[in-house]
Order: sequence, then C-alpha cells, then structure tokens
Amino acid sequence: MSQTRILALVGSLRSASVNRQLAEAAAELAPEGAEVVIYEGLAQVPFYNEDIDGDSAPAAAVALREAGNDAAAVLLFTPEYNGTIPAVLKNAIDWLSRPYGAGAISGKPVAVVSASPSGNAAKWALEDTVKAVGIAGGKIVEDSSLSVGGTIGKFGEAHPKEHAETAGQLTEVLTKLLAAEKALVDA
Repeated sequence: MSQTRILALVGSLRSASVNRQLAEAAAELAPEGAEVVIYEGLAQVPFYNEDIDGDSAPAAAVALREAGNDAAAVLLFTPEYNGTIPAVLKNAIDWLSRPYGAGAISGKPVAVVSASPSGNAAKWALEDTVKAVGIAGGKIVEDSSLSVGGTIGKFGEAHPKEHAETAGQLTEVLTKLLAAEKALVDA
C-alpha cells in the first residue's frame, strides 16, 4: 500500500516553536497509510520575484515546488506576526502558486493550523492563510482548520503531542485532510 504524502509547511523558523512542535506531533499522529513530511528549507527560499522565476528559478524555490508536486495534500502551521501570516509562509504559498492555475498547490486539499500564546489563537493569521491558499488554487478542506490558543499555559514545558485534547484535534484535522484527498482521487 502506498503512502499518501502530506506536505507540512511551518511558518515559524524557530526550531523550538510551538507551530514546529505541532507539525512534529502531526507527523507522529499520521494515520496508517499517510505520511506527514515537514519541509525543511523555507528560510532559503528567496522572496517571490517574477524576474527570477521560470527556467532559471532558484534551487531552493525549485525544491519547494518539487515537494509540493510530490504531495497529495498540504498542511500549513502558522503563528501570528503583527496580526497576520508570517512572511516565510506567505512566500512559500506564492512560490507554490506559480504558474497560476498550474502551481504545485493548485487543486490540492489544504488544512491550516494556527497557534499562539494569546487567547486569539492566531486566528487572524489562520484567516489570512486560508484566503491566500484559496486564491493560490488550493482547496481548503471545510471544517479542517484548527486554532490553538494559550499555548504557554496549555503545554508548559511539554510537547503538544502529550496534550490529549490537542493530539485528538490534530488527528481529526489529518483525518479530514485525508478524506478530502481520497474524495479527489475517487472523483
């Protein structure tokens, strides 16, 4: 049985960020038949610029697109920087969206997870990410978004995978994402 590959992009470059930890938890919680691959290298992808796109696109951007093309679905993890999506995640969406209508994210099921120490749970960043992905051609899976707030009090020094409620919610997101991918394949 082949594995369904889910590409995870993390909008925080900090190695111990809670969004990174949530992506790690998702990788561990992936249901049988699925594999969550956390993309390394977003920091090396230059800001999108049509002048450098095309046949001679930078290697880091080409690698990101290849990872997107190899994935059956995409799972985005976003903190909230100044009330919106982090630049590194928006930049990844921009590269994955080109060429418009045929980009690596086009037509693929996408789910978004946001997390923040604030009670707002990075919901503004989640909303902006959903908007950007939709415009880029990704198919946001209905009712698959997850916002995790109060992360410092909720997790303390523990890894989010050890928090039963959060682990259950991540598993539900993965299940919905896989169901949406299966529905596209079966259609």
